[in-house]
Amino acid sequence: MSEHELIQLWNKSRNQLVFAQLAPTFLLITAAGLVTEIRTAGTFTVWGVIGILLASGILGALVEFSAAHEAQAIAADIKALGSKSRTSAAIAATAPWLHVAKYLTPAIFVGIFIALFSALVF
Repeated sequence: MSEHELIQLWNKSRNQLVFAQLAPTFLLITAAGLVTEIRTAGTFTVWGVIGILLASGILGALVEFSAAHEAQAIAADIKALGSKSRTSAAIAATAPWLHVAKYLTPAIFVGIFIALFSALVF
């Protein structure tokens, strides 16, 4: 693949990574703001919300992980081209930071989920 095509793939993976965070983040914020109302709505609502949060979080984490992993592979391909462009150099230099999106961000979501689970159930 050409450098231009690889950079386009990099941007696509980066956009997927950003979009993968939107739904789980929105759901966590909404649930956190509505804990009292959700608990008042009853047990079935509580467990329904927990299920929604869990399903969205798992899917979001999987998409984040795969998008970051693919972006790292694309960055390695870009680096292997040996291009002197600043764009390619910047992509290669920032690729290791995608470990944050692969591991730390999902771990933070798990922590928030556990806190919300506790607030809803106990």
